[in-house]
Amino acid sequence: MTRKRSGKSILANFGAFSEPAPSDGNAGQAEGETRPLPVQPLARVGAGVIGATHRSLSDLREQRDRLQAIVDAGVGLEIDPALIDPSPFPDRLPDDNSVDFDKLKRLIAEEGQKLPVQVRKHPGAEGRYQVVYGHRRWRAAKELGIKLKATVMDLSDAELVVAQGIENAARQDLSWIERALFAWRMDEAGIKPRDIRAALSIDDPELARLRSVCRVLPQDIIEAIGRAPKVGRPRWVTLADAVSAEPDVLSRVRKILSGDKVLSLPSDERFKQALAVAKKVPPKKQSSLALRGPTGEVVGKAVFSEVAVKLTIEEAQASAFADFMEEELPALIERFFARESER
Repeated sequence: MTRKRSGKSILANFGAFSEPAPSDGNAGQAEGETRPLPVQPLARVGAGVIGATHRSLSDLREQRDRLQAIVDAGVGLEIDPALIDPSPFPDRLPDDNSVDFDKLKRLIAEEGQKLPVQVRKHPGAEGRYQVVYGHRRWRAAKELGIKLKATVMDLSDAELVVAQGIENAARQDLSWIERALFAWRMDEAGIKPRDIRAALSIDDPELARLRSVCRVLPQDIIEAIGRAPKVGRPRWVTLADAVSAEPDVLSRVRKILSGDKVLSLPSDERFKQALAVAKKVPPKKQSSLALRGPTGEVVGKAVFSEVAVKLTIEEAQASAFADFMEEELPALIERFFARESER
């Protein structure tokens, strides 16, 4: 998976919340610097709305300034990658192939690591660290046996997921189910909903949709399918609905995903296989009974299923049996309901 980097750091992503700079023509503008777009006139709104918006922007600026200070205080080090653990909130599923990672690893081996990763001190293990973002560079350095350039930041769990989410938003290459799994893992760790929304840049309805799928689909099913980058929310919801509707669906999905032939497919194809077997209606259970005459010869057949009863009688007795059934069925129905009422 080719990862296009935006060229922006975490700080640049908070630049949108900065106070607008005074306009003085081209004076003070650095070469190559992107000038902010001119502010368009806004439609007249109530004073209450303006006040609420101003307070929201003020809160965002305060958060931006706080994270600015954290990053400014970060310490640049070269760390043994063996002393670094992954983020406690994984946001990636395995790629379908390793071509892109191999390219990155070869580039680092030939030219060195250009950009440092972001890490924090491990909150539960002295002398160790956790990746905030830069997992692929960390893995490459680990496999190459070289020190990893890293900026050490002092972050809480909530600040870590927000920073990790901002980095992902800059790349814009998380698949829908990876976002859902990221939200679920944060939920499980007790991260507040407001921090989850900030990490993923989503609103409450979308957070509810992300949660709903992961609450129905077990993690092992999601991981067996993989990233499925071309599969969006509607089809994941369809799969979750199929699992909710019928208990046997999960066993059928697990069975199809355990086959070597399916496991060798790209993740989008694995999803298609899982959805197809989930939506497949199993045959209705049915039984049959041979109808025999006084001397044991077969004169017909009765087939019983969950939705119908079908009688077939040999032609020689068909007409007489039809007259008999027409007379006997009312009494038979009466006996049936009498027995049901006694249960």
